[in-house]
Amino acid sequence: MRDNVINLKVVLANGDVVKTGSRARKSAAGYDLTRLIIGSEGTLGVITEVALRLQKISQYSVVAMCNFPTIKDAADVAIATMMSGIQVSRVELLDEVEVKAINIANGKNFPEVPTLMFEFIGTEAYSREQTLMVQKIASEHNGSDFFFAEDPEAKKELWKDVCVPLSRLAELISRSKQELDASSLVCAVIAHAGDGNFHTLILFDPNQEDQRREAERLNHFMVHTALSMEAVDQMEVSLFFQYLEKELGIEALRTMKRIKAVLDPNNIMNAGKLIPPHVCF
Repeated sequence: MRDNVINLKVVLANGDVVKTGSRARKSAAGYDLTRLIIGSEGTLGVITEVALRLQKISQYSVVAMCNFPTIKDAADVAIATMMSGIQVSRVELLDEVEVKAINIANGKNFPEVPTLMFEFIGTEAYSREQTLMVQKIASEHNGSDFFFAEDPEAKKELWKDVCVPLSRLAELISRSKQELDASSLVCAVIAHAGDGNFHTLILFDPNQEDQRREAERLNHFMVHTALSMEAVDQMEVSLFFQYLEKELGIEALRTMKRIKAVLDPNNIMNAGKLIPPHVCF
């Protein structure tokens, strides 16, 4: 989304109304206030207007899905596809727990194994060509039951049921999955593999202290594993303050704190969000 934001109108903490850019297609004048505000998570101002870049609706699309014996095989195919230069609109990965939940919720009978879904857009010939290229990649990584749909209703039905550094994504997912499967808690993995990130769902009863501690342990394990691979910035995870400092460093957080202090000296914009309270300058 951030790449499609042209400019913003923002109300700052002191009441000033700021327009962050123009409608010019390209401009390098001044600081990039648009990206600063987008990345501030509501801590620097309130957005009241957004100008977005419109994208042309594609002429044609194909939706494909494929099954794999292990989640690493599926992740390897997602990575190989993205690294090959094939233009994929969406790549989504689900583990066997997620597929089982989909079957139960929607009365479906999908094989309950790690599954990848793809969407290819463009002309009819181009979309089909890309589909066949990915099918070949999948076959080289133990993929099976490769299926693709071109009918609009069939594509809509597939997405309704399952919507949900890149080079090390497969390793990170695989290691996380092993730890999740060994846990006593019910855990699942959904990956936006095309973006190089994944989500985990850890189900626990917050009133049960042992379950809460186990959920925290799993979260701690995954984040620190990602940090060891310099990969946290590619994951859409809810980071605790200590993880943010480990990822970015105290100097970066102090710089953020200085910006926050100038634009919101009374700390009234989303107080307590983003910047750890112990950071000072």
